[in-house]
Amino acid sequence: MAKTHNNRDGKPSGYRFSLTDDKTHEQLYAFHFTKAGFIVTVFSILVVMCVVIYSTIAYTPLRTFIPGYPDAQTKRAAIQNAIRIDSLENIIYKWELYSESLKRVMEGESPLKLDSMINANNAKAQITADASKFQHKDSLLRQHVREEEQFGISDRDHRDLPIEGMLFFTPLKGVVSQGYDKAVHPYVDITAPAGSVVKATLDGTVIYAGWSEDSGYTIHIQHAGDIVSIYKHNEKLLKKTGDKVAAGAPIALVGNTGSLSTGVHLHFELWHKGETINPVRYINF
Repeated sequence: MAKTHNNRDGKPSGYRFSLTDDKTHEQLYAFHFTKAGFIVTVFSILVVMCVVIYSTIAYTPLRTFIPGYPDAQTKRAAIQNAIRIDSLENIIYKWELYSESLKRVMEGESPLKLDSMINANNAKAQITADASKFQHKDSLLRQHVREEEQFGISDRDHRDLPIEGMLFFTPLKGVVSQGYDKAVHPYVDITAPAGSVVKATLDGTVIYAGWSEDSGYTIHIQHAGDIVSIYKHNEKLLKKTGDKVAAGAPIALVGNTGSLSTGVHLHFELWHKGETINPVRYINF
């Protein structure tokens, strides 16, 4: 680059950019511009370079090399975790409503209208149950009842259950494939042909009817005398939460739903004042 000419003050008024052959010293190309033009040219080049660099980083895979920038796999994992958290919150919320409904029924009050409350999603502050109680796979209700203090139960292992005089209806005619064991299997499994009708064992009110990942289609019924019966792994439910049922009334069809089911059968639980009892003592299957 060389000066083209000077002004009266002796300062350069313009510039010349030229390309010259190194051997012959022949001028190959020359470009003349003023001082202002030089500044504008340099500024324009810098702007173009910044735009190119930004576009290359922002719209190409090169951006993943920036420290702290999440790649596609990280973003996908974050979205999946957010979905899982939202699903778990919904499950916990439903079980909190069910627990509150169970307490109300046992205290002689009307059960909550769970379906409308869940759909409205405006009752999130009604229940304060600890979410950790819902982590046990096949004993959500069982663990809740054992932990609740309102029953005032003491010396559970030795108290007499005053229900021997009650007449229980057989919920499902079939074969008891696995019997009751208070410590490891506090319920009975009854096998029967798929689609067989499951019936209510006593008069009562349905306090829960719905689906869970572990238990499939499940129905819980509150009866008089602080008795609760539970029917799991059904193929289809015939009653909904809040329905009144009579002893022997059809409530479901036996099936094989839920991740804990190992075949077509009815998982049947019987509770009395917060404690599981052996259904075989009172019901002829």
